[in-house]
Amino acid sequence: MEIRINDRKLVFKIIPLTFERKNYENVFFDKNNKTLKETFEHEKYLRLKILLSDKYRNHLHSKLGDFLKHLKLTNDINYLCFLNKYGDNKFCEFKIKDNLNDKGLYFYSINNEIKYIGRCTDNFKKRINQGYGKIHPKNCFIDGQATNCHLNSLINSSVNVEFGIYIMSEKTKDEIKEMEKLILTCNRFEWNIQRS
Repeated sequence: MEIRINDRKLVFKIIPLTFERKNYENVFFDKNNKTLKETFEHEKYLRLKILLSDKYRNHLHSKLGDFLKHLKLTNDINYLCFLNKYGDNKFCEFKIKDNLNDKGLYFYSINNEIKYIGRCTDNFKKRINQGYGKIHPKNCFIDGQATNCHLNSLINSSVNVEFGIYIMSEKTKDEIKEMEKLILTCNRFEWNIQRS
């Protein structure tokens, strides 16, 4: 597939992927490496400490995921205060099998329409398999990776259509950043959250 920028033609190749799981939810229930009290001490949660620590003082030593599970199952919507705006979505799990150690640009497409373009400055396999292809409990929280949750949930809701991942290898981080900036300056893609 190609992206045209003025007189340049950028060629991306599709990479095979497999879906291993669809529509799984409540990923944040498994975040149990910290207690509620330890979470409140983190700078991103200090506002919540002020607002909620008295209300939930009997739960301060509960593991965070267990505590949020309790809140959700008892219809206490305060569990959402701990999550980024995509953290309670349904997700999927997918991965590429190729050993892609290259770096460069990639895009996601639905029915051959580009939905999102991004850059990868380490390697494609790590970026896709460990970043977007599997949502870890930490990703769901306000100090996690909201973009990963957002894109994965969009992909999950699109799995019954023709979904593809395409890559274009580049050699240096500067080339990658420059090319991404050029593409995003000349195009708008539905899933890219536009930077100001």
